[in-house]
Amino acid sequence: MSFWVINLVTALLSFVIAGVSGIFLVPFLHKIKFGQPIKTEDGPKWHAKKQGTPTMGGFMFIISTIITAIAGYWIYRWKTGIDTTDSESFKMFYRLLSCIIFAASFGFLGFIDDYKKVAQKKNDGLTPWQKIAIQVICGGGFLFAIRYFGDKSTKIDLGFWSTPSLGIFYYILMMLVIIYLTNAVNLTDGVDGLCGSVTFVAMLIFTVCCSILKQNEMTCYTMALAGGCLGFLLWNLNPAKCFMGDTGSMFLGASVTAISLILHKHLLMILVALVYIIEALSVVIQVSYFKYTKKKYGEGRRIFKMTPIHHHFEMSGFSEYKIVITFSLCGIIFGVLGIITLLAF
Repeated sequence: MSFWVINLVTALLSFVIAGVSGIFLVPFLHKIKFGQPIKTEDGPKWHAKKQGTPTMGGFMFIISTIITAIAGYWIYRWKTGIDTTDSESFKMFYRLLSCIIFAASFGFLGFIDDYKKVAQKKNDGLTPWQKIAIQVICGGGFLFAIRYFGDKSTKIDLGFWSTPSLGIFYYILMMLVIIYLTNAVNLTDGVDGLCGSVTFVAMLIFTVCCSILKQNEMTCYTMALAGGCLGFLLWNLNPAKCFMGDTGSMFLGASVTAISLILHKHLLMILVALVYIIEALSVVIQVSYFKYTKKKYGEGRRIFKMTPIHHHFEMSGFSEYKIVITFSLCGIIFGVLGIITLLAF
């Protein structure tokens, strides 16, 4: 059984598990009334019809990804004849396991946030500082793990140029990357099917990159998550029957970030994650400009109709399907550029 056959089987199995689990999960979420509260005061009024749509659907791809990634890895080891008595051969497994634990911990953080929202019937969960504190703890553990299991480089690799070793400052900077990027993915989850589609594309790109960099074991995770996202989209494309919630979006954010840091190719990380980065950056620009103009002119002004930027397009007349297709195509273009830079440098 070839490496790519194992990957395809892993993705297909993850797709089936995620898709089939929705048959049981969605009615269960309806039964316990775990519906998403929708805030429409400053946003599209037509989102009000989504009030009560079941949330926490991210469990579909979380469960499928964890199961099939681990199974795919051990099948890969078995079929490729890796010496299981060699302790060094387990380092990649431990890095893969660190990625899974890191993503699962962020998924659990998202679950707590979702639970507070649905239990209190409000659109607010944990406070921002509570989230950041937990993210710092989880992020610190993950950075320690990838260093302990082999990646001791503290250089920022931009392909055409690498910085000198930054020491402890590298980890401080990467902690900021973890906080920014995981929350950027979370912000991307605002239109039916958007976050799942963009992440599906990102995982396919990462699969190619892992193969190029000879980190084949990590493709078990990227393909498992790609299949899981695709299975979830059966339930999440417009009109969504279920939302992933922060449970799912935080898991996806941590997955994208973890794979980026494990590959240690920072230019690649920027390009593959550029859709997410722009989504979060639009919020930063909007808030900063609003505060600046309010202080200068006495009233706040906006650059975008609404942020994150997918809502700007939505309020400009784009359908949710058009937004999903446009952003996914952008993800493909940026990702292919990332692959090119990886090959070029």
